[in-house]
Amino acid sequence: MPDTPTTESANTQAQLPQPAPSQPTTAVRLRPVLGAWLRDLIISLVISAFIIVFIYQPVKVEGVSMMPSLEDQERIFVNKFVYRLEPISRGDVVVFRYPRDPSKSYIKRVIGVAGDRIRIDGGQVYVNGEALDEDYVPPAYDDARSFPETVVPPHTYFVLGDHRSMSSDSREFGPVNQTSIYGKAVFGYWPMDKLGRVR
Repeated sequence: MPDTPTTESANTQAQLPQPAPSQPTTAVRLRPVLGAWLRDLIISLVISAFIIVFIYQPVKVEGVSMMPSLEDQERIFVNKFVYRLEPISRGDVVVFRYPRDPSKSYIKRVIGVAGDRIRIDGGQVYVNGEALDEDYVPPAYDDARSFPETVVPPHTYFVLGDHRSMSSDSREFGPVNQTSIYGKAVFGYWPMDKLGRVR
């Protein structure tokens, strides 16, 4: 007759360790986190690219022709979409392709729109016979030169730099075509003491 297992051997069999449930590895646990992070990064890049391409573009000012409103090396944002919603107006600070070399961009202030009569007499600008009040041009940045009266042609704009004695503008290269203007300077972000809306 075969031996029957003793109580001890039966207990021994009952106490054999059971395999522990498998634990997810660190790589498996991090995969959803990395996936979510990568997704958010891609979405952020797409939104940023859309804003830069179609709406706001960061621009570095080079030169002193717009001082003191905009200083050399100042960083600003240019709104490239705004003129699809509203017309270009006197006083706007605009960025445009330089008429004599479209590969270059200039930034100036709009003084006259199509149909305006512009005249400069000893530094004083007249628009349609009325003296223009330009508080953005301090006396130290004025220019005593005169400019004969001219009528701004259709679809063009007469632009001047705020630093009149150091600016190449419509006094030199004539009115700027509307198709050459691609943005409005709206906000300065560097240096920090210039943080704020471009006036």
